[in-house]
Amino acid sequence: MDEPHIRAATVADVPAIAEIVDHAYRHYIARMGKPPGPMLDDYAARVLEGAVSVLEKGGAIAGIIVLLPTTNYLLLDNVAVSPARQGVGLGRRLLAFAEAEALRRGYCEIRLYTHQTMVENQRLYASIGYEETGRGTEAGYDRVFMRKQLRR
Repeated sequence: MDEPHIRAATVADVPAIAEIVDHAYRHYIARMGKPPGPMLDDYAARVLEGAVSVLEKGGAIAGIIVLLPTTNYLLLDNVAVSPARQGVGLGRRLLAFAEAEALRRGYCEIRLYTHQTMVENQRLYASIGYEETGRGTEAGYDRVFMRKQLRR
């Protein structure tokens, strides 16, 4: 069995990253009335910043995660799994990677935001220990802000 593994993304991965993000978020356009923020991101720039990791399974990229360092916490900016690979725990594996990476970098907190209409994501994050810290409009999107305190 080919175990999934997570590695730093390379420039050669950018087309696959963009395709996964597009496919993973496309169904939200009708709900939100516009493309979700992750569909508009510059993944070539994010990869060059060292902010993107990819999850490979079966020799192909199945998921991606974008982690942005701040002064006091690690921001989980985006997590996406190819729709064909959803439902088998790859997203949870990426979320666990984010927490481990935050701790490895010396953070005690990880934060994220999701769109207010993405209620299934809010439920998932709450089920793994994230708490809502607020709601507001940012960059033209109605967002729910969440955080998780991490134990060393």
